[in-house]
Amino acid sequence: MFDKYMIVEEGFRNVSENGRIVGFQVNTRLPYYRGLGVSMVEDLSLSVDGEKFPSELVTIVLRGRPMSLNEMETDYNERWEFGEIGTVIIRKNGGLTPESHKIDLTDRLRISYLPFPLIGHDTKELVLE
Repeated sequence: MFDKYMIVEEGFRNVSENGRIVGFQVNTRLPYYRGLGVSMVEDLSLSVDGEKFPSELVTIVLRGRPMSLNEMETDYNERWEFGEIGTVIIRKNGGLTPESHKIDLTDRLRISYLPFPLIGHDTKELVLE
């Protein structure tokens, strides 16, 4: 529905811990016109320059709270609101090179009144900050 707004152009950068680059982050929004409970996010997949990252390397941060996709599956209290920016962190030793990268993001959402999952997809070229 709002697929072209899923990938946020600001905030694409490497992530470091203890002075070592351990991954990268991309800011994103849900492609749905209403907020959803995070347990209704059935899947979120991200690839960079054609490299896909398995779900166990993905962490979503909403309002400062990090969650794995497995944790989101059983969290019935947390919501991801319409237009709210969440940060997707991918663990990748060394992060990404400081250049332009093709980001491909797909969300699969469970909507109570739809008999099928809502699939959102966005692709953008971003330059690492």
